[in-house]
Amino acid sequence: MSWVTILWAMVSAVSLTLAGIYLLVWWKQRSSWVYLLFSCSAVGAAAWAMGELGMMRAETPEQYGAVLRWAHIPVWVLVVSLVGFVRLHLKAGRMGLVWSICVLRTLALILNFVFTPNLNYREITGLKHLTWWGGETVAVAVGVVNPWTLIGQLSLVLLLVFCADAALTIWRRGERRRAAMMGGTMVFFIAVGTCQSILVFWGFLQAPFFVGFAFLGIVAAMAYELGYDVLRSSQLSVEVSENEKRMSLAVDAANFGMWLRDIDRNEIWASEKWRELFGFRPDDGLDLEKIVQRIHPDDRESVSQAWQNAITGLGRYEIEYRLSHPVSGVRWITSRGRVEFDRHGKPRLMRGASLDVTALKQAEQEAQLLQREIAHVGRVTMMGQLASSLAHEINQPLGAILRNAEAAELFLQHESPDLAEIHAILADIRADDQRASAVIERMRALLRRHELEKKPLEVAEYVGDVVMLLQADAAARKVSLGLELPNDLPQVLGDRVHLQQVLLNLIINGMDAINGRDSGVRNVTVSARHTGEFVEIAVSDSGTGITDDQLDLIFDPFFTTKPNGMGMGLAITRTIIEAHSGRIWAESKDGEGATFRFTLQTAAPTKKS
Repeated sequence: MSWVTILWAMVSAVSLTLAGIYLLVWWKQRSSWVYLLFSCSAVGAAAWAMGELGMMRAETPEQYGAVLRWAHIPVWVLVVSLVGFVRLHLKAGRMGLVWSICVLRTLALILNFVFTPNLNYREITGLKHLTWWGGETVAVAVGVVNPWTLIGQLSLVLLLVFCADAALTIWRRGERRRAAMMGGTMVFFIAVGTCQSILVFWGFLQAPFFVGFAFLGIVAAMAYELGYDVLRSSQLSVEVSENEKRMSLAVDAANFGMWLRDIDRNEIWASEKWRELFGFRPDDGLDLEKIVQRIHPDDRESVSQAWQNAITGLGRYEIEYRLSHPVSGVRWITSRGRVEFDRHGKPRLMRGASLDVTALKQAEQEAQLLQREIAHVGRVTMMGQLASSLAHEINQPLGAILRNAEAAELFLQHESPDLAEIHAILADIRADDQRASAVIERMRALLRRHELEKKPLEVAEYVGDVVMLLQADAAARKVSLGLELPNDLPQVLGDRVHLQQVLLNLIINGMDAINGRDSGVRNVTVSARHTGEFVEIAVSDSGTGITDDQLDLIFDPFFTTKPNGMGMGLAITRTIIEAHSGRIWAESKDGEGATFRFTLQTAAPTKKS
């Protein structure tokens, strides 16, 4: 067998082998059209190589012309599939060039079968036999060139431009390896093959075609690129598998239960941990209705609404709800997830993770109970501090009641008592009784255990009650207790008793700070102002102030500047304000007094009918 036959047969065999391999890959992954396009290109290269061999071994001009005529079919297959491959795989190349190449190549194929003997020659007058490669004899056509062959050659030139443009695009995109290896290789071999075929057809080169080797170079570059992608996919598969194992370990360690809902098929998959959380056995079939039935009746609507909002547009949900477990009873579950949409915006999959937070909820409830108890103790302690002044404030109306009662008794001893005077005395007794009752009621409200309940409050009324309660203590300490409240303050949303505790604590602290001053102005001022969605209340004193290093610690539990203090008053105050969605902070200049400010949300305005 001659060397020419061996070499061209090897080119064809290599191309067919690669075509078979990637055709099988495409059969396994039919959505990956690049594999099918590559197989078509490789088959086209193999068929052209065999056509080249047939032309070199032709014995008559007719035989040469027929082989060249039929060889245009694999060229069309190779060019069209190559353009599609570049466009799909590299996602580059101008669509105008794509259509131009395909139209010109198709037109060339049609004209090839219109003209005789083929597109390239009007007439083949003879064959010229050349001695080539160690004495091998090959045939070369001699004849009249068909000018319509320019259409096919123009399509090859445009193919060269198309591949160069695609290579430049992916180079600019930052894919330098792919641009150099695939784009550069394809441009080189297309240029070589195009130039050689043009030179041969127009008689500038007396040689047989060896475009098959150029086509093999192109196919090899494509195969290398696909092989690189397959290898990279294999590596990514290993990495994904490892990441899945790590994620699974992390999910198990965190006690998360995973679930997936196929919205189109209405199918649900759930992990073993998720089934355990919801009380399902491993072999139980799952559907949305069964899951909803496990949710506490009071929470079903909110959970369903969260899922629906995620499906209709939000794309995610995060919700906390109660679960009626068939064995362990009511459990608290926190759940979050995402929805995947297709390219048309239709929801496909919902993925979610669920976690049992019952223990955390119980701890939060215990902490809230403890905070309420501490706050209650704080109020009782303040009442103890105010006991003497409150006793004085109660004794005043009680003493007035006694004196008025004695006076009324004296009037009644007269034969003709002055009834108008007695009515006036009774009115004074009633007023003093109401005054004493109000003091006692305010004390009782502060002393009783109370859960936080937010309601609209008038700021002036709320502040005024606290100031009235402390007026006697302020007078005993010789402290001027002042108010600076605008008339147009909106209502705030809060719990009256807890907020009274906050203001009581801040005013008492202010008066304690003034006790440390030997002389000078002795006043505590309560002011308020409206700032956006909040009302800011400030308690300012003319005391000794707070040092800079103490300002950072003043709200920490058990930190105190008082010799006999517990250090819990301001910590409780901050907890109460934060529970009202506000914030509290202190401002001070050492030796010039301090100001404590806190904010409260304004109440929503009442809708008028």
